[in-house]
Amino acid sequence: MSQNNTISWSKDNFLDWSNFQAEFNPAALEDVHSIIKYRYTWIVNSDSDGSQIRFFIENIDLTAEFYPLLSWVRPSEVTPNLLKHEQGHFDLAELLRPEITKQIQSVFDEKKFPTRGQNQERQKQYAREDSGLMIAKELEIFEKYLFEKQEEYDKQTNYGQIIEKQQEYDNMFKKLRII
Repeated sequence: MSQNNTISWSKDNFLDWSNFQAEFNPAALEDVHSIIKYRYTWIVNSDSDGSQIRFFIENIDLTAEFYPLLSWVRPSEVTPNLLKHEQGHFDLAELLRPEITKQIQSVFDEKKFPTRGQNQERQKQYAREDSGLMIAKELEIFEKYLFEKQEEYDKQTNYGQIIEKQQEYDNMFKKLRII
């Protein structure tokens, strides 16, 4: 686990029930709750356009992350099949990651943005800050898309209870670990 209490997706790493560290909500209808989001890194560069510095965003990279301190399971429901289904949520985030990365990067491709600040040093600082906020805004849209895909996964598999449909997803997810 990293310093910020998340687990980054990796082909060699599988979730375990011990990763679900939040206290379960007895009033919740669901038996398990996983929080999965994307962390991003990027490069911000700049060009001088006369007296104005303009920045541009390159090499956006997303990482699917699981949040143990926000994820929980109802103790009476701890089963291998449910854990495998929850791993599927994490795998689905990874499966969608390249597509989402490409979509977000395309928003910024070949675009330059004005900077603010009185001097070059301040302009570079603001460019880093502003570019991060711009990416975060775009990522919000795609995290809603991820959430919709997660709901579709739950519905199609009935939370892992429809074995044949769960197996179809599991076969898709296996391909992530071969690469």
